[in-house]
Parts: sequence; structure tokens; C-alpha cells
Amino acid sequence: MKVIKFVIATLLASALVWALNTSHGQVPALGSLLSPFQGFWQNGETGVLLPNNTLKLEGLTDEVTVQYDDNHVPHIFANNDHDLYYAQGYVQAQDRLWQMDFVTRAAGGRLSEVVGDKALDLDRYKRRMGSVYAAENSLKSMVANPINKVSVDAYTAGINAYIKQLKPQNYPLEFKLLGYAPEDWTPLKCALLLKEMSFTLASGTDDFRMSNTMNKLGTDLMTELFPDFPQLESPIIPNGTKIDFTPLPVKNPSTSAFKGNIAARIAPERDPAIGSNNWAVHGSRTNTGLPILSGDPHLSLSLPSIWYQIQLTAPGINACGVTLPGSPGVVIGFNENIAWSQTNVGSDVVDWYQIKFKDKSQNEYWHDNQWKKTTKRLEKISIKGKEAVTDTVVYTHHGPVVYQEGEKPFLQKGSRMSGIPLGHAVRWIAHESTDELASLYALNRANNYDEYVKALAPYGCPAQNFVFASNQNDVAIWVNGKFPLKWKEQGKYILDGTNASHDWQGWIPQAQNPHVKNPARGFVSSANQFSVNPKDYPYYLHWQFANANRSRRINERLEKMTMANIDSMRLLQFDNLNIDARTFMPMLVKNLKINELSAVQQAALKLLTTWDYHNEVGQIAPTIFEAWMPNIVEGTWADELAMNDTLPVRRPSEYRTMAMIDQQPTAKWFDDVNTKDKTETLSDVLQQSFKAAIDTLIKKNGPISPKWEWQNVKNTSVGHLAMLKAFSRENIQTGGGARIVNATTGKTGPSWRMLVELHKDGPKAYGLYPGGQSGNPGNPFYDNMIAKWAKGELNELVFLKKKDDKNTRIVSSLKMSK
Repeated sequence: MKVIKFVIATLLASALVWALNTSHGQVPALGSLLSPFQGFWQNGETGVLLPNNTLKLEGLTDEVTVQYDDNHVPHIFANNDHDLYYAQGYVQAQDRLWQMDFVTRAAGGRLSEVVGDKALDLDRYKRRMGSVYAAENSLKSMVANPINKVSVDAYTAGINAYIKQLKPQNYPLEFKLLGYAPEDWTPLKCALLLKEMSFTLASGTDDFRMSNTMNKLGTDLMTELFPDFPQLESPIIPNGTKIDFTPLPVKNPSTSAFKGNIAARIAPERDPAIGSNNWAVHGSRTNTGLPILSGDPHLSLSLPSIWYQIQLTAPGINACGVTLPGSPGVVIGFNENIAWSQTNVGSDVVDWYQIKFKDKSQNEYWHDNQWKKTTKRLEKISIKGKEAVTDTVVYTHHGPVVYQEGEKPFLQKGSRMSGIPLGHAVRWIAHESTDELASLYALNRANNYDEYVKALAPYGCPAQNFVFASNQNDVAIWVNGKFPLKWKEQGKYILDGTNASHDWQGWIPQAQNPHVKNPARGFVSSANQFSVNPKDYPYYLHWQFANANRSRRINERLEKMTMANIDSMRLLQFDNLNIDARTFMPMLVKNLKINELSAVQQAALKLLTTWDYHNEVGQIAPTIFEAWMPNIVEGTWADELAMNDTLPVRRPSEYRTMAMIDQQPTAKWFDDVNTKDKTETLSDVLQQSFKAAIDTLIKKNGPISPKWEWQNVKNTSVGHLAMLKAFSRENIQTGGGARIVNATTGKTGPSWRMLVELHKDGPKAYGLYPGGQSGNPGNPFYDNMIAKWAKGELNELVFLKKKDDKNTRIVSSLKMSK
């Protein structure tokens, strides 16, 4: 049955590829694709296919043993670092080669080579943002470090050893569908993969929209409507935590606020659903007397999964957890003595500078009262079935000029940006030569708090909240990364590229990054919220961070736990309380005119007022609430801050809007300035927005019925990386939501859930992700963990202390030798 489904899905996928690629130059030759000898038929797998043999591999220095458990997780035992990372590269390529190739092509702006000109805008944007330039800078740091060079070179050799063995009939299915062959791996691809994480987590910005809004409203209103620290906040570093250092001085700008001359939203914004949860509970609050650590990164859900489970064992290392296919080491995991996980910091490390060129040649630009030379980089983009395109990217000392006068916005619909008379350059932390691999290498081998802190020192980007726990009963968290030294609110708006006082002033010393060890409350936690209360920290990190709901709920529950255990931690990971609804619903309902609602609207309101505020499967109330909330924001601000293509603006957040409803119910903003004969009130806004929400739901889903249930409307899906619907999983029945601890949306969510219980004699760990170890849609391990993930269940993880440990869940063994 598995093979039949696979064949049908592949035929559907083949038809989709044909439809998407109308030019014959952009589709594979159907003769070879359908060939029973080398086509897609070769990729169907029956049963549980696991290796159980011996391989002779050129490049190894000693014997390596790979033991596979019943979830197809490899446990690698080597006698040295070179062989360890060589084997890691080999087994990951064996399971995920196409994914590794595709993701690094995307990172390097090379998708057009395999899918045609539909990817040209994306490729150009990646090149203009300097992604390849950034990877080249990081690679210099990697290979300059002798330890890193060994791991990266060995990992690369292992991948290439696998590729060398492949014949066309053995290529992963997507190579056949898209009609191209795998190419040799290079160390640059490892750097590109890490930069792709920076692109995902640390490249979003709304500087342009904020500048438009500032030009429209003025400084006073911007301060009122876009405050630098929200009223409802539970920062990562507990309020009142004292600093233990003397801060560096920061100079204020020499001129008044700069008004950027812009007209279009030309920079992608950060997806608010991309984030994470993590926490570590001290032994004083657990049932074992030692810490428990939780890791729960929220990213785009995809098949193959972004993560790959693995255990790496060699002299000095026995680390287990998940890694990114395409990079050596364990990213999130544990060893015999410690556990660690990360959440995104979300600090402001992307600033846009308005550049004044001397003339159309763009050979010089004005900065610090003088003309300075630009440099230019030629970016050749090959396109499948068409001639290559060469883009000349101009670089200033700030960084690359991404947008220039008259260009159509990348990745957006709309007309050319004729309103931009000047170039806009990006200053992005990812361009710095940082050494994340050195941090991961040391973290995998750390045994205590001091070694964990030392491991974090070289880490740069994307900045992460590294949570830590050890079997010495220490818990800690560091807001860690390379942070620019900036004056308050620098980068909240477009910056003046001609003014030297608008440049970054250096770097916050890593030892002065916000951190805390064994706080009095007995736990540490983060959920992308404010790193620290600005009153408690001397440096500026950002004026906004993620919605504080998840952090408030996590801390609320942890504060009540005195005998925490694995099950209570698992239930917290899967917590579906809608804290927004609990906070805001009473004030919203009391301002509704219930007698003016229709029978259907009153029925919908009753579902809300009898709701327990949990976004669970089978509930209709979450659907109504989540439809109502954005309508309230729209109804409040649409007249003053209208959205359009020529002047995109930023509206105050839902939080700021709700605070106004609670504290300023007669604020002028509730009146619609477009109606001259009437003054609208808060009640009018809520009434109209509620009716509109119900009308929209009826139009989309019909009368109130199971079609309105939250899981059906949310429609959580795990899509294939190449958007091949036949290889995706749709309408997964699970609860949660963007601002819920179980942050599962339609396309994003917990990409890996992990719990580690520390013990003196070794850890006990649990985890899974919404996918499987194999990247082959015809393999039983392609999506085998999705059902358990949807229900909030976890697998107990196999952790072997040595290769001859007896464990009934080890089902096969692969020997590698030179």
C-alpha cells in the first residue's frame, strides 16, 4: 500500500512539475523520469529499509560504527573528529541529499538554475542582500580555525563520498522530477546553510514602514503609539537583575531625526510566527532534585524536516539531539552532563541607510563630508532554459545597495519604485565574519556552566537565547550573539547614510550580553520576548520584540510548579491557552450591543462567552476570536493609517490597541475621520468588527458547523520544500496558534520538541519533530512522526554511552572503514 500511494503521489507530482514549467527547457525528460530502470520507480521503498552492512570509504582514517535505532536515528561512534564528521556527512547525505542541495541553492541565490526564471526575483534578492558575500566571510573564519577546518572538510568529504557512489537511478526523487543532478558539496555550502538561518531569523525589518508612519504622524504620536517597552511584559532576564560590568559609552547622533525619502515597502518583514520557546527548571522545583530542560524551536514546517536527529560520539564528545542537514555538529541537544536549546533573540541587527551617489555611475557616495569609493560585485545568475542574468551589486561601507531608483520591489506585487530617488544599503550582522561552528563544537563537548559560557563566546548570528542546564544543578540563559553598539532607537527608522553619527559604533562585549544563572525564582525561560527591561540594562537592543503572550503563560505555569516532571513539562509545551482571549475578552464583550446582533451573531458570541480560552481541536470559539481581533485593529486604524502600495505604513499592535480600549475608551482614534456626519465610538468599532468577522466566516465556511472548528480553519500543513503538494501533509488535526505556547499555525510551529531530564549517571531525554528522518517520500520514515507530534506526544530518545551498549531499540548497524 505504501508503494502504491507513493507511485500515485509521484505521478501527481510529475504532472504538477509539468504544469509549473511550461517551457520544455525547464522540465525533465519524461522518458528518463518514467523509466523503470532509473526513473521515479526506483525511489519506492517497502518495509523498514535500514543499512546493515560494511562500507569501504576512501578518506576515512579508522573504523566507524553507525547504529540505527527504530526511528532510523544514526548513533555514530568514531575514534577521532575527522571520521566522526565524515560519517555525519555521509549518513545525512544518504537521507537528505536533495534537501541539502536545494536549501543551499536557495541560500546562494541559485534556485533559477533548477526551477527556471520563476525564482529569479528571489535569487536576485538573496544576492543583493549579500548572502553569498556573507557566507564567504564566515567561511574565512571557519577555515582559519584548525578545529573547524577539520570538521568542515571531513563533513564535506563524507557527503561527496556518498554522491560519488550514486548512479542516476539512485538519485533522490526530486532531482529526477526537477531534471538535474547533484553536484559536489563544498565547505561554502556549510556556510551558506548557516547564513540561511540568519536570513530566516535575523533579516526581517519594518524600518521603511516605520519611516513612512513617522513622516505621516510625527514624533510625539509615534512615541505614544509605538512604545519601546510594553505594559504587559515578562522579560527573559528577570526584572531587577543587577548588571556586573561597567558599560561602554554610546554617543548620541549629531543631528536631529532623519526623515527617509521612501515610498514603497521594499524590505520583507519578519514572520511573527517564527520564534521558539525554551526553559530550564532548577532542581529545587523538580521531582528529581536536578534540572529539566525544554527546547521548542518554532520555524516553517516542511518535508523533509529542517531538523535531523543524530548522536555523535568520539573521544571528548557524546552529543545527541538535532542538527541542520548541511552542517556538522549538534545544534540543539544534550550530552552526559548538560543540555541546551535556543530561541531567536530578535534584536535589531538589520539597518537600512539612504545612500547619496555622486552620479549615475555609482562609483562614489557621500559620507562623513567626503566622497567615498564604492566597490562592485558581479552576480551571475544562471537560469534553466534561458540565458544567464548578471546583476551588478554596489557595496558601500554599510553594506550592499539592495534597492535603487526605479526598480520593481523584489518579492512583491506592484509598480516600479519611482518614489525612491536614492539607493538604500543594508547593514546586516550576517555580513560579519563570525564563527558559529566553533561555538557548536565546544558546546557539544561542554560539561558544566563555565564551559558552556566559554563555548558561546565566538557565536555571532543569528543571535539566540541559549538556555542551559547541567547535572551539577545549574540552570542559566544567555542572550547571545554579536550585537551592534547603538544609540537608543537607532534603526527604528531609515538612517542617514551620509552621516557618520548614524553608523554603528562598535559591538557590545559578549561578556556584557544579558544573562542570568540560577535566578531566585528557580527557572529560566525565553519565548522571543524582550531580552531585558531597558531600566535594568545599559545598551539598546531593539524597540520591539515578539508578542509576550507565550512568555507570560510559560512563566505563569513554571512559577506554580514545585515538583516538575517530564509529563508536566510536556503538557506545558503543548499548552493551548489563549492568553489574549483571557485578557481581552471581558473588556471587548462589555462594549458590545448584544441586542443589536443577529441570531447567528448572538450564537457566535455565546460560543465566545462560554469558552475556556483554549485553542483546542474541536473548538469554534478560537476561530471567532482570531477572526475578530485583526478586524478590531483594522476598524480602529484603517482611516488614519490606510494600507496602500505607494505608502505602506505600520499600524499599532494588537497589544497597543487593546491597551487603548482598556485605558482610553474615548480616544479619538475610534472615530472614523472619513464620516463627517457622525462620531464613531469604541462600541461602534467593536460592533462593526465583530459583525464583519462573522460575515467573513459564514462566507468562507457556511453556517456555524464543524467547518468552523479551529483545526479546520487553521489548517496546519507540513509542505514539501519544492511545494509539491503530493508530498505534503495537509489539515493536520492539532490546536495551538501564533501567540499560544503550542505555537502551531497553518505553516509554522514547533519544528522540534525536546525535554531533557538531567541525572548524575546520564540524561533521560524525549523529543520528536513533524516529519521523519528520510527525505524520500517513498520511505516509511518520511513523515512517521507527524501523528504523534500533532497530539503533543514525544518519543523517548535513545542515548548510548558506548557503541557496545545493549539496547533493544537498536535495529541495525553500519560499519565504515578505509
